[in-house]
Amino acid sequence: MRDPRPVKLAAGSFLGGAKSRLLPASIPFRFFGAAVVFHLLAWIAAFAGAADWPSFAGGLGWPLAALHLVTLGVLAMTAIGASLQLLPVATRQPVRRVRLPALIWWLYAPGVAVLALGMGTATPSLLVLGGLGIGAGLLLYAWLLAANLRGARGMAGIVAHGWAALAALSVVLLTATSLVGTYTGLPLLDRDAALALHVAFAGYGFMGLLAMGLAYLLVPMFALAPSPDPRMQIASWGGAVVGLGCAGAAALGVQPLALRIVAVGAGALAVGLHLELMRRALRDGMRKDLGLSFALVRTGWTGLVLSLAAALGVVLDAPVPGLAALFGLLLVGVWLLSFVLGMLQRILPFLASMHAAVGKHRPPTPSSFTRRRPLAIHFACHLAALAGLALAIVAASPLLAELAAAAGTVGAASFATFFAQLVQRMNSAAPAAAAVPANA
Repeated sequence: MRDPRPVKLAAGSFLGGAKSRLLPASIPFRFFGAAVVFHLLAWIAAFAGAADWPSFAGGLGWPLAALHLVTLGVLAMTAIGASLQLLPVATRQPVRRVRLPALIWWLYAPGVAVLALGMGTATPSLLVLGGLGIGAGLLLYAWLLAANLRGARGMAGIVAHGWAALAALSVVLLTATSLVGTYTGLPLLDRDAALALHVAFAGYGFMGLLAMGLAYLLVPMFALAPSPDPRMQIASWGGAVVGLGCAGAAALGVQPLALRIVAVGAGALAVGLHLELMRRALRDGMRKDLGLSFALVRTGWTGLVLSLAAALGVVLDAPVPGLAALFGLLLVGVWLLSFVLGMLQRILPFLASMHAAVGKHRPPTPSSFTRRRPLAIHFACHLAALAGLALAIVAASPLLAELAAAAGTVGAASFATFFAQLVQRMNSAAPAAAAVPANA
């Protein structure tokens, strides 16, 4: 029988003294709450732009607004809230500058809303205004995350992923500025080069590296498993960095075909090592039944693998209808969105129980904050929506896109119900801990 002591040590090293390093509940939960709202708005925008989805290849309109409501409003919003709260806990650092995360939210969340409205209505002035808020919020976040990473002890693989994600974020911000500039007559880069860089460094770089790095923390914690092999973490990180470097050079015109093939190969190596570490963590974990949350996480991992296959097809100009749009759906919807929503289903009850436990001898369990029915509805609708969008792209059918977006909207509303019920129960269990500070 496997010795359980390493598992206990791994979980204990994360949780020991964690309550003393919690931000006020209002800080992470405002980011998660905004992500939940933007998730719902993204599907509504997708429904509004359903007629354009099957042939969407960029350009202003509601499909672009829906895409950025997901990437900026759900994915990045969740990543900011999770990393600001969980990394100080994991690295055993005191919480500093509580007001700055609140300021990030006040800059970033309205910026996402204004940018999405500008995309949907094709209003360049709103693009600029929203972009300024988003850029200011992300720069402040990058500064806080860098300070946290500098103070980290150990966790070499997670820290390396964090630094690489920050480097990718700088490329994302530069290319986003250039792409907005194309609508105001002041582009910084050629549009095709900027778009290629933006897609690679946003999807696989900033969000992808953060998702993989945080997975080394969260999957063992929720599965009660040993920490993944740090050498394999670094090897996976190295493959991802090489892949991004090759993709970046190719986007700038350096041996585009050859370097894009190398980029996909390096990315596949990185993903293979990462998923092997995740498989081992789930195999060796003491908690086997991880429910619908990890069904979504596994769906995300499947989307990650398929996105690389689709990327290779795009590079080789494979004769598949709507392949470029399918690549975007696999990258953003199937991988990142499924992974993030699955992890949120675990993170939210976990943090709620920790806040409710303050000053109590017998704290409530995370499961006591979770209602299964809304999550079951969301799970079914989420998968149906993604499958429907894929079929709509292949069949060039606006009707299928409308039906898929309607299913996604129902699922997002159910997820919002889960979140609202959780916050209500947390406030009832620990009103003082959950109250919003007057100076935030």
